[in-house]
Amino acid sequence: MCGFVGFIDNSKKVDKKIYIKQMADRIIHRGPDGEGFYIDNEVALGHRRLSIVDIKGGSQPMYNEDKNLVIVFNGEIYNYEKLKKELEKKKHVFQSNCDTEVLIHGYEEWGISELLKKLVGMFAFVIYDKKEKKICGARDHFGIKPFYYYKTDNEFFFGSEIKSFLGHPNFQKKVNKNALKMFLIFQYSVKEETFFQNVFKLKPGHYLVWKDDKLEINRYFEIEYNKSKKSKEQIIKELTKILEESVKYHQTTSDVEVGSYLSGGVDSSYVVSVAKPNKTFSVGFKEKGFDESMYAKELSDMLKINNYRKSITADEFFDALPIVEYHTDEPEANLSAVPLYYLSKLASEQVKVVLSGEGSDEMFGGYNEYYEPTILRMYAKLPLAIRKLIRNIVTPFPHFPGQNTLKLYGLPFDERYIGHGTLMEEWEANEILCDDLKNNEMIRDVLKPTYDIVRKRDVITKKMYIDMHFWLPQDILLKADKMTMANSLELRVPLLDINIFKYASTIPTKFLVEKKETKSIFRKIANNKIPEEWSKRRKLGFPVPFSKWIREEVYYKKVKSLFMMDFVKEFFDQSVINKLLEEHFNKKKNNGRKIYNIYTFLIWYQVYFLEDGNNIKNRKNHKI
Repeated sequence: MCGFVGFIDNSKKVDKKIYIKQMADRIIHRGPDGEGFYIDNEVALGHRRLSIVDIKGGSQPMYNEDKNLVIVFNGEIYNYEKLKKELEKKKHVFQSNCDTEVLIHGYEEWGISELLKKLVGMFAFVIYDKKEKKICGARDHFGIKPFYYYKTDNEFFFGSEIKSFLGHPNFQKKVNKNALKMFLIFQYSVKEETFFQNVFKLKPGHYLVWKDDKLEINRYFEIEYNKSKKSKEQIIKELTKILEESVKYHQTTSDVEVGSYLSGGVDSSYVVSVAKPNKTFSVGFKEKGFDESMYAKELSDMLKINNYRKSITADEFFDALPIVEYHTDEPEANLSAVPLYYLSKLASEQVKVVLSGEGSDEMFGGYNEYYEPTILRMYAKLPLAIRKLIRNIVTPFPHFPGQNTLKLYGLPFDERYIGHGTLMEEWEANEILCDDLKNNEMIRDVLKPTYDIVRKRDVITKKMYIDMHFWLPQDILLKADKMTMANSLELRVPLLDINIFKYASTIPTKFLVEKKETKSIFRKIANNKIPEEWSKRRKLGFPVPFSKWIREEVYYKKVKSLFMMDFVKEFFDQSVINKLLEEHFNKKKNNGRKIYNIYTFLIWYQVYFLEDGNNIKNRKNHKI
């Protein structure tokens, strides 16, 4: 697990050695165990290493036999030993026993497109082909590992984190204000473009080729659903085997100890019950209703596993926010990012690698929103014109019973379900924004190309498809990678595996959501490993008492002081956002999540544009 950086520059005006070193130093947290560089007249590549597999022989950049190919790689390839045997039969000679070298020989043998189709793992990498004078970069199927690039008429940079670009003096750091409206709605950066102008994300399942100053991006993997007619019993039997195999190779592909995160939910509990690591890690809050860590302790005791726990205070939560926003690169308003930061910090004191349960909700229908009561399904079949009329009638009456549901179902499906975790409608975002940033951009502008692919599929499939493309890679996996790497910790997600997905995509939705039970088939499998109390527990997410805290004067004043700063008017209507805060503080409305969205963006802007991240190192050195 590592981080990489690089840029192309065929002029002689820059000192590549200094600049690539400065860029790599910005992401030293991703790889404190070592560094390596490749520099020639056109290309500079840098690498930071966190040693997990082949600790002595896996240094990067790495080369093929004649050194015409150079690679920098972040991730793990779990089927690398099988691929290595294939390549050895084709007369490739290896100098190490690491997955990185398999990638470079695989590229040499099969080319970039065919190589990517053979990989099982999480990855982002760049291969420099010196003969062809081209750069090939790729990102894994689901976006477990990040890949960013910066492109202007004169510059092309790439790396694991945007902050690495700050180390190059030619990087023009400008905020992309056009990203703000959709961030307020979705609570994360939802577009391919980022909050930094001219910086983009390489999409999951895609690869890029840079040659002759031209960039080409191609897709190598598409999420598709082909439902089988197998019985539930057969599915349970076959899927159980695939799940257990995935957990085992995610655990055993390592030369260092592997621990596991453990909450009170079914996903991490199942992973732990199969892996049975020596150590599990859990966090919570002392406030009633915001702590599941006691369930983690119970299960760990049953399995005779050491459980390490931490209770996070309100002060610790607020203290960590600038660090979290720095490490996520872009504004991140998922409340769980902060406890995940502390969880990663806790785990990093004991192990170098942890397993986690991300991905199963999107593959197996786990979110509460995937279940719709019969009466709502029937209501949704009414003509849209009638539902819109009812929506307009109830909108002015906030205390009308079921008003929010009637408003929601007064929208077309592709506007009603815009992904897990969304917070507000377009008009609400415009109301918050300053006049210069109000615009007519609609949610459908972002979602339509994705929705069009599954428009004729059933409701559950459509919801999973949207979340697999937006919520999962751009929120869940992003914060998982960034918070663990902030603490020099590798996170592995054995339930989000290409082999599991290929099977899960064939399961009829009637087995995913049954009656009122979400993720039904997975829960039945888990129930063979863990007590029913764990396998049946309703999805809770990672509850955080932020809305409760900002009704206390000390934290209300902390938010208020930021909302009142002069720079805020560049983005928001200060009278509107302060009204939201006052209404919440006085218990007139629950505006907690909207306030958090605004608050995290402002902290992110402070960190990157008012302070340039300079205070983050000092903050991290404190015991928090």
